[in-house]
Amino acid sequence: MPDRYAVIGHPIAHSQSPLIHGLFAQATQQELSYEAIDGGTQPGGFMRALAAFRAAGGRGMNVTLPFKLEALACADVADEAARLAGAANALRFANDDSGPRIEARNFDGAGLVRDIAVNLAVPIRGAHVLLLGAGGAARGAVLPLAQAGAARIVIANRTADKARQLAAALAPHVGSCALVGAGLNVALGGVDGAGFDIVINATSASLAGAAPAVPGTVLARTQLAYDMVYGQGLTPFLRQAHDAGARRLADGIGMLVEQAAEAFAWWRGVRPDTRPVIAQLTRPLTVEPL
Repeated sequence: MPDRYAVIGHPIAHSQSPLIHGLFAQATQQELSYEAIDGGTQPGGFMRALAAFRAAGGRGMNVTLPFKLEALACADVADEAARLAGAANALRFANDDSGPRIEARNFDGAGLVRDIAVNLAVPIRGAHVLLLGAGGAARGAVLPLAQAGAARIVIANRTADKARQLAAALAPHVGSCALVGAGLNVALGGVDGAGFDIVINATSASLAGAAPAVPGTVLARTQLAYDMVYGQGLTPFLRQAHDAGARRLADGIGMLVEQAAEAFAWWRGVRPDTRPVIAQLTRPLTVEPL
């Protein structure tokens, strides 16, 4: 029987993960099955589904919204990225001489960094980065961006206290990277007057058909405007960035595929080539007249 893997979330029917991991398995000649599991909305649904999948021989799971916090909480072992993000997006079920255990990782930030630095060839080292939002997506991105050499990261959020608290919590872990948290009205002025090379939308505004309140002057000088949302085409944020004069636009499909590749490599010991999968799933960010 092939090794079993799955993605769990709610809702989950839209997930591209079964397709992505199926393509990875085919390309690397790995014998496995991969399914989507809906954890439902009832309390305890995630843990029941996880326990049933594990009992049936499951080897690992990707975890998406709204279960990333529960995934970390259920783990016996977690890496630094998951602990600092406060969430896990991949689990591995191990059973060796030390006994059965659940291991947790968070590959979202690693996927983002690889997509920007490798696929899009936009330098992160020395870059000034504006990160819009202070929720889980932003939290998972800060440490990998800092480790990739970002010179300064400004976390901008409508609620300034939340951004400042996040910056304070992560500051001890970002090395020489200057980490600032502020409200939109302060942060979007550049804090110290400097511009931003990379602007990343880590809010959920695009899913609601809206855009964060980012002045065009901030986006005009950026090398890359990146929206973590994928499959929506030219989101309001990306359209705004285009109209303001941002040099490059990208959505999160590359991040999705790259974080999946990290999980696949963790599970199977081989990292698949992501380029053909990204090319297959990419939706062109065409600009059409309003």
